Amino acid sequence: MKQIHAVVWKEDKLYIAKALEVEVTSQGMTEKEGLENLKEALELYFEDQDNVELTNINNPKLQSLTL
Repeated sequence: MKQIHAVVWKEDKLYIAKALEVEVTSQGMTEKEGLENLKEALELYFEDQDNVELTNINNPKLQSLTL
C-alpha cells in the first residue's frame, strides 16, 4: 500500500486533484469526485508500472510565493 499526498484546487467549474509523489492529475465536478478520479488514475498508473520510485514527501505544507 502506498501513501500519496494530493493537492486540490478549483479551476473554473472543475476541481483539479494532483498527486505530489508522482506526476498524476485528475479532475471532477466536486472536490470529492476529483479525489476519487485521482485515486482511480493512480491505481491505473501503478498497474502499468513495475518499479515506481515515489518522491519522498513528509508533511507537505502549502505555501504561496509572489514573483
